[in-house]
Amino acid sequence: MYAIIADSGRQYKVEEGQELEVDYRDVPKGEELTFDKVLAVSGDDGLKLGKPTVEGATVTAEVLGPTKGEKIYVQKLRRRKNSRRRTGHRQIYTKVRISKIAAGVPAEVE
Repeated sequence: MYAIIADSGRQYKVEEGQELEVDYRDVPKGEELTFDKVLAVSGDDGLKLGKPTVEGATVTAEVLGPTKGEKIYVQKLRRRKNSRRRTGHRQIYTKVRISKIAAGVPAEVE
């Protein structure tokens, strides 16, 4: 069983037990997050697509804590000006483990 969820402008294909990094939220370790924007759910009874979301479908995840992403370097150079800058950045994410996918009721087909 898998689901496609939308969170912070991104879409993720998730399964139960999967660990995932989402945008940072100030939520303590061990708490539960609920994703309500479920775009599709696939299970034993087939694929349910939403218009735009599946009604009543939720994905519950356990927060594992904050984590940092890969370090990226930003280099700025102004030619012939003897001006160079190099800065680094590491984005902070919240790591979650998907614990439950609830299917809900599919939208009416016209």
